[in-house]
Amino acid sequence: MAAPTTNKIKYGLRNVHYALITEDPTTGAITYGAPKRLPGGVSLNLEPAGETVDFYADDSSYYSEATNNGYDGELEVANLTDEFRMDVLGDTYENGVMYENADQVTKPFALLFEFQGDIKAKRHVLYFCKASRPTVAGQTKNETTEPQTSSLTFTARPRPDTKDVKADTTPEINAALYDAWYTKVHEKGDVTGA
Repeated sequence: MAAPTTNKIKYGLRNVHYALITEDPTTGAITYGAPKRLPGGVSLNLEPAGETVDFYADDSSYYSEATNNGYDGELEVANLTDEFRMDVLGDTYENGVMYENADQVTKPFALLFEFQGDIKAKRHVLYFCKASRPTVAGQTKNETTEPQTSSLTFTARPRPDTKDVKADTTPEINAALYDAWYTKVHEKGDVTGA
C-alpha cells in the first residue's frame, strides 16, 4: 500500500469543537454527542504521555517497549464559553450567574480541530479527553488593548473501550467524511459522513 500524500507545512488552528461522551455503565461502550463549536482557538499544544520500559538481561537491554498513554495538552482560546463550562466542567447557571462548586465533576469529551496545510487542512479528533479548571487571569489596559486569553489544560487518553487515542485526515479522505468531520465524531470504520 502506498503512503498517503502529506502536506509540506502546517500552520494555523481553527474549527475547534468538542463532543460530550456518554459511557454505558454496563458495557463500557462509548457514544458521542453532536460536536459543538468552541470559537476563538489561539493555540494547541500536545505532549506525548507515556514512557519507555526497558528490561535488562544478558547484561544489556533485552526488551524495550514504549507505552502510549495519549497526550497531555493545553488549549488556548480567546474566551472559554459558558456553554463549555457547563457541559464539560460542570459549572451551573442560575439567574445570570455562573457557579463553580468544589464537588462538581468534569465530563469526558472528544476534541476536534484542524491545522491548515499547503494541500488540504488536516482535521483531527482526540477521542477521550478530560479537562482541568482553566486559569483565570486579567491585566490592566495600557495604551493599547491587549486581549486576554483562557488556557485549558487537559488529558487525551486512549478510549477505554477501543484504546483509540486520535485520528487525523489525509488529502485522500472521502469528501463526505471530510465535510461531515464536525457534524459527528469520526470513528474507525466510518466510510461516510452520515
